[in-house]
Amino acid sequence: MPELPEVETTLRGIAPHIQGQKVLSLAVRQASLRWPIPDDLAQRITGKKLLDLSRRGKYLLLRFESGTALIHLGMSGSLRIAKPDEPPAFHDHFDLVFKGRVLRYRDPRRFGCLLWAEGEAEDHPLLCHLGPEPLSEAFDAEYLFRLSRKRRVPVKQFLMDSKTVVGVGNIYANEALFSAGVKPIRKTGALTRKECDRLVQDIKHVLQRSIDQGGTTLRDFVGGDGQPGYFKQQLLVYGRGGLACRSCDRKLKEIRMNNRSSVYCVACQC
Repeated sequence: MPELPEVETTLRGIAPHIQGQKVLSLAVRQASLRWPIPDDLAQRITGKKLLDLSRRGKYLLLRFESGTALIHLGMSGSLRIAKPDEPPAFHDHFDLVFKGRVLRYRDPRRFGCLLWAEGEAEDHPLLCHLGPEPLSEAFDAEYLFRLSRKRRVPVKQFLMDSKTVVGVGNIYANEALFSAGVKPIRKTGALTRKECDRLVQDIKHVLQRSIDQGGTTLRDFVGGDGQPGYFKQQLLVYGRGGLACRSCDRKLKEIRMNNRSSVYCVACQC
């Protein structure tokens, strides 16, 4: 599943090609994604200038004068820039057509979305309850420590809750917890202020490193230029259950938490 670095990589890849450009048309080949593409969306954006592109959590926001288009990549979605004469593949479900280029959405599992928000995008029901951005100043040790008090859920579950902080998905939660020396199964309320400080620093560090490497390609993800991300080669624990810890050589332990794989070192994480 594309996580925050993959979405940020996609944003940076497509924005220079279409920001400030006028939408010539919207071609929808499959409207039945996670939620149906609005019937009137083509009417709303055709002939309108795309003023700005940004990201909120894992959502891409395409801002027009009259509102904002929200795109989520779901479990297997990707966006890339294509040529107008390039024929769509079977899983290419919609195109935003600009002069000389096309923003094309591919999603084999059809779990992404293309929606519309009038007014302020932050007020949309999918966005209004999101926590702070992990790379922002709002996400700091004091915030995390304060929010963690008296919480009995496992630390990993707490970090992956988008109301706590957005975009810390399974891959990066595993990696940040290993770097911080914190077991994913620890009770959140047991975190010390020092551990919160370390966690915040390591979450920011691992996300930024992944963005710099173009994201993590495990199966389906490609960036806006159609190229895979390369952070997979730097993963320390995720996907390495049963292998030797790169810090102490002990066998990494793999468990299931909320139907997701969690890998950690019983020696390096406490």
